[in-house]
Amino acid sequence: MFEDRGVTYVVEKTLLEKVKPIAIEFVTTPRGSGFKLTSSLKQAEGCGSSCSGC
Repeated sequence: MFEDRGVTYVVEKTLLEKVKPIAIEFVTTPRGSGFKLTSSLKQAEGCGSSCSGC
C-alpha cells in the first residue's frame, strides 16, 4: 500500500516489485476517461497481447 498526492493504492507486494517503477495517470480522451498504467513489466507476446485478441 502506498499513497501519492492524496490517493491510496493497494498493490500486492510481489506484483509491485515486478512492475516498479509504476506510473498511474488519469487521462481524458475523445473515447472516454480512465486510468493509464505505465510500468517496466513487459507485455506478453502472441495471442491475447492486444485489446483485439486473436
